[in-house]
Amino acid sequence: MGDVPVDCVGALIRDARGRVYVQRRTRNRRLLPRIWDIVGGHLEPGETPEEALAREITEETGWVLREIEARIADWQWEYDGVVRRELDYLVTVDGDLAAPRLEVGKHDASAWVGPDELELLMVGRTDGDRRLLDIVARAVRSI
Repeated sequence: MGDVPVDCVGALIRDARGRVYVQRRTRNRRLLPRIWDIVGGHLEPGETPEEALAREITEETGWVLREIEARIADWQWEYDGVVRRELDYLVTVDGDLAAPRLEVGKHDASAWVGPDELELLMVGRTDGDRRLLDIVARAVRSI
């Protein structure tokens, strides 16, 4: 997969209890509407995955990337006939984890998921794709 360009990045942000932060995409999103997702998005032209990760974290939550701890996943997914390569990172952030700032128009709810809440990631999914749930589960269990 290393020779396939990176299209997207994802941030697995954990709290002190080891739960991962997720947010629900609004119903008017072109890509995966009403799906629970991790923080992240597409790279902009000329941007490295690490730069995109820092930008997306701040845009979507108001928090600031402190450290990339590990790359958890390098995977590909398809939506509307377009295949995307995504890198997902376990990160730490600075900011008030109790008060994320949802990006207006893009997300309408947020939650912290632990081992018992992982199925939230399947709510609204019509394709049955459990790969993101598995990635979040890996981050929750890698304490």
